[in-house]
Amino acid sequence: MVKANLRSLAATILLFVAIIFIEVFGIPGTDLTHPQQITAAILVVAAVLWVSEWVSLFVVSFLILALEIVWLLPALNGVGVDIKSNVFFGPFFSNIILLFLGGFVLSSLMQKYELDIRFAQAILKRTKGMPSLTLLGIILACSFLSMWISNTATTAMMLTMVFPLIKKIPDENPFRKALVLCIPFACNLGGIGTPIGTPPNAIALTYLTKAGFEISFAKWMVLTLPFLIIFLLFLWQLLLRLFPAGNLRLDVPERHTADFGPKHWAALSVFVVTALGWFFASKLGLATGTVGLFPVIVCFWFGLLSTKDFRDLPWDVLYMVAGGLALGVALNVTGLGEVLINSLPISGSPWVLLIITAAVAGGMSTVMSNTATAGLVIPLVMNLPFDNNYILSLVVALALMCSMAMALPVSTPPNAIAFSSRAISSRDMMITGGLITVLGYLCIAFLGPMYWRFVLSFMGV
Repeated sequence: MVKANLRSLAATILLFVAIIFIEVFGIPGTDLTHPQQITAAILVVAAVLWVSEWVSLFVVSFLILALEIVWLLPALNGVGVDIKSNVFFGPFFSNIILLFLGGFVLSSLMQKYELDIRFAQAILKRTKGMPSLTLLGIILACSFLSMWISNTATTAMMLTMVFPLIKKIPDENPFRKALVLCIPFACNLGGIGTPIGTPPNAIALTYLTKAGFEISFAKWMVLTLPFLIIFLLFLWQLLLRLFPAGNLRLDVPERHTADFGPKHWAALSVFVVTALGWFFASKLGLATGTVGLFPVIVCFWFGLLSTKDFRDLPWDVLYMVAGGLALGVALNVTGLGEVLINSLPISGSPWVLLIITAAVAGGMSTVMSNTATAGLVIPLVMNLPFDNNYILSLVVALALMCSMAMALPVSTPPNAIAFSSRAISSRDMMITGGLITVLGYLCIAFLGPMYWRFVLSFMGV
């Protein structure tokens, strides 16, 4: 409690110092306008708070909004920029927030009616106790579930299912660690496969849509699934080699689930209809956020979920995403984003820029929230003077790289959950996660642009 209070005090001091310094002195040695200086201060304060986690991440989002309304907006109006406060409020109930809300409702629905458990059991039963196939089955189950529901919830659920299996493995057998490590890493990777899988994807889609790109649910999957398959296969083989099973034979644990009744069928139908709606949203003339309203309305209208379930949704994650989007709005309306872009090495090869920015995104996401990283990095590259296909490739690369950083227990919530089980050490996670991060970087930076430009030429994006 004392440490938490000290962190809150440090955050408060940082905030007041930044505000007073910018108001009195500005930023020495720069030609920034006053609104740009204010935005830079908000950006720095948000970045420090996101990295340090002195306060809850969703609180930072509300702080961003408050500073934009009471500090930045008057400064903009004072220099003749006529905008209203709804420009900054908009991201907090935007299309992308509705998209994530629909995904969270589906996650709650699957957990309440144990559809996620049934799917995981179906995978595990088909491996017939073979360590390598069981490991692959768990990886596939985790990655598939994380494409549609919270990777944090998937990690917690799968660890609960797998621990009875782990307890039957002798302590000296290293394969125990493989079964634990595969869960958070597969959940981290699975999120890159769909627009709702992880917040960086949503942030990327938001900015691409604003820039006039038409990236449907299905098109995103075409752009990302080949990389997801490569990463999952690499994870599987890496764990088998780092933590070999030897002659081990596994017993698949059973877990009781209720009989499949009418409500289970209804829940499954909502999931299927919503997934199909996201796939064909563009053909139906609907936004993905509009489709996301379907499970929200149906589940609570017909009693599949209760008011308590609604209250238990991860609202903090929604507001973390919204805060990053609101910060991007400030960068755009003040022109600070263009100033920062001009400081990047854009005069040389665009591929060099991709290599640099992907490395920066991966390094930042290793030590701070991937949502925060995406919110900071992606808006800065949207106005680069390159052709549309390259901009799209760059944004997709950055979104994926934000999800590929998983070398530390603090890198992602799934990592933290797995590490808290005490079945693995930080060294185990650092070696395995570090290798995955490096492979992801190499694939994204060197293979990604070629694949995406090839695919986009057929998509007409």
